[in-house]
Amino acid sequence: MQTISKASSATSFFRCSRKLSSQPCVRQLNIRKSLVCRVMKLVSSPLRTLRGAGKSIRVSKFCSVSNVSSLQIELVPCLKDNYAYILHDEDTGTVGVVDPSEAEPIIDSLKRSGRNLTYILNTHHHYDHTGGNLELKDRYGAKVIGSAMDKDRIPGIDMALKDGDKWMFAGHEVHVMDTPGHTKGHISLYFPGSRAIFTGDTMFSLSCGKLFEGTPKQMLASLQKITSLPDDTSIYCGHEYTLVCCTLVF
Repeated sequence: MQTISKASSATSFFRCSRKLSSQPCVRQLNIRKSLVCRVMKLVSSPLRTLRGAGKSIRVSKFCSVSNVSSLQIELVPCLKDNYAYILHDEDTGTVGVVDPSEAEPIIDSLKRSGRNLTYILNTHHHYDHTGGNLELKDRYGAKVIGSAMDKDRIPGIDMALKDGDKWMFAGHEVHVMDTPGHTKGHISLYFPGSRAIFTGDTMFSLSCGKLFEGTPKQMLASLQKITSLPDDTSIYCGHEYTLVCCTLVF
């Protein structure tokens, strides 16, 4: 059982399949459901792995654009290591963006595709996930959707959702899951029909988010909630802290 303190040291512990290209990529993580963590060591740094996790995580697929059913998911790098995701429903033309930390990369992508923006989805209130909200809302008239607990902290919010709510994105059912720990009002957005979940800063490829407002107990419960989803669920995280693509066995 190994513990990684920094992503740059991953090569000394894990057998790697190939190095990342300069273009960041989405990982599909097939996750066994048994998660046993030493809670107090869980999130001392955003670059730490789940200490003591009795499971394996297999990084099996790498891509920048995912097409599942009629929902297209495009990864858009922002800031230094953030990920935003543009969602496009091919049947209706509806477009959304998850966690736009800045507006310019989103605008550039929409210009290239000739699309408008309908929705802005936020997993939590931190500026590196909401920094583009107001500019994008002003430019496109998009509606901002976020956690009811964070309704006073998410810029431009129009619709506040809570745990257990089901919302429709152009015919795609979205399940709202409270996943506190990183922040008290953090939510994850699960698209069961597309086998995709947007975890913001709750779960990363090799680690989980640092605790700013929540407790280790809350974070553990949030991670267990995510890993209870079907094994073929694709996890779209909010940051890139991984330098190599690895097969991990804890």
